[in-house]
Amino acid sequence: MPLIGYARVSTEDQTPLPQSQALKSAGCAEIHEEQASGGSRARPVLARVLERIGKGDTLVVVRIDRLARSLSHLLEVIERLEAKGAFFRSLTDPIDTSSPQGKFTLQVLGAAAEFERALIRERTKAGLASARTKGRVGGNPGLRARDPAALRKVRLARQDGYMERLNETAQDWVPHVRRLRPDMAWEDVLRIVNGPLPRERQWTQSRLLRAVNAYVRDGFLPETVLGRAGRRETDDRLPAIVAAIKGADPDITLQAICSRLEAMRERTPRGRTSWQPSSVKMLLERAERLGLLE
Repeated sequence: MPLIGYARVSTEDQTPLPQSQALKSAGCAEIHEEQASGGSRARPVLARVLERIGKGDTLVVVRIDRLARSLSHLLEVIERLEAKGAFFRSLTDPIDTSSPQGKFTLQVLGAAAEFERALIRERTKAGLASARTKGRVGGNPGLRARDPAALRKVRLARQDGYMERLNETAQDWVPHVRRLRPDMAWEDVLRIVNGPLPRERQWTQSRLLRAVNAYVRDGFLPETVLGRAGRRETDDRLPAIVAAIKGADPDITLQAICSRLEAMRERTPRGRTSWQPSSVKMLLERAERLGLLE
């Protein structure tokens, strides 16, 4: 199984060389280095690695904190890998999801995370109940009085929180929207965005449109992405979708495109559910003739 290494340092003063050497000694065929904060989930290098990793591959890090600083982020990454049939290994921690022992450790971590969330919920409920018995009413006095300044402050805080959450997932959808809109209908853009994502992280069309509108409003995306999609001939739809998948990852294999199309529940030109590389190759050639490939 191919081993793919990921090394991360937080600042420019640090060097990823010791991590890279350890990963090379562990047998990693390729190693990706990144300089980014461990608390940030929007890491371009890690996003590309997770996008391109394939079935049977193993993502390897020297220590867990090189991949994630929170248990929730670690479990999220591992779920993405498992959805692709890939594995995760930490050289200095007892986690190797390709082994029964590693899977057991992961289950223990997941149970610990859920236990921690339950404790927080219980402490919050107990605190609110105690405050009520003492006659204290929770909430912001300004909000209770419908004070315009307080309402505006809360609205801005909610907007900031929403944008922070969007930024954590931007690598999943922004490149596709920037590249495909308005040439492709939202329904097909949505299918391409959701193709590589695990079920729990997939988007609905209304959520995606809300996110795009927010990014357009703040200048992160051009207004043209919201334009009306032009009419496309029915026969050109499949070549356009295959070209979009290829454009997002120029190194993707024909078999990987087949898997992506099957995950999108896209049928072949003959109406079948199972795709073959020869069919994908034919559609790519057609897409090139139509000028859909760069």
